Amino acid sequence: MAEQKQFVSRAGIKLAHALDAFDVDVTGLVCADFGCNVGGFTDCMLQRGAAHIFAIDTGYGTLAWKLRQDERITVMERTNALHVEFPDDGFTATDSGGVDLVTIDLGWTPQRHAIPAALRWLKQGASGRGRIITLIKPHYELNDAERTKLLHNGALDEAYAVHVLHRVLDSMPELGVSVEQHTQSPIRGGASKGKVGNTEFLAVCVPA
Repeated sequence: MAEQKQFVSRAGIKLAHALDAFDVDVTGLVCADFGCNVGGFTDCMLQRGAAHIFAIDTGYGTLAWKLRQDERITVMERTNALHVEFPDDGFTATDSGGVDLVTIDLGWTPQRHAIPAALRWLKQGASGRGRIITLIKPHYELNDAERTKLLHNGALDEAYAVHVLHRVLDSMPELGVSVEQHTQSPIRGGASKGKVGNTEFLAVCVPA
């Protein structure tokens, strides 16, 4: 419980694990959080020393109050991360049009849609620093046949989740990125009452 209270939501636990596993230091970086929701990823990055974060979500009023008041955060509510462009005008924390790191935790969104959108936000010519850390949710990567056959009690069979993960990882070069590392999330995805959360994974990608 103490670990979960370190962040405004349990999502922070997932990103903290990924940053440690991938040895990614966000100190001084300008970042974007696609699908920020309450702000677990955003909170984690701030605690790790990020200079500025664009917190983007289609919802309204969900970002935690302490984050909403932080001047290091640009809140972009009612905004679809898949379609919005980096707001160059009036933003001076970066001089090269883009961010150093994009994190992705989008509901109901397969990686084939999320990764190209994240690439558009990365700095051009960022000297190898530009990265994407994405939360891969195999249950959102299923085709219709798989969805009807493989979901049991609200959760995807873990062995099949790994199979889907590797299918997604193999597809990443077609999306314009190379996967440097991946790891299993230390906690499962959220679940409604009486159901089991799904196995999830995190991957760190760089432009190909």
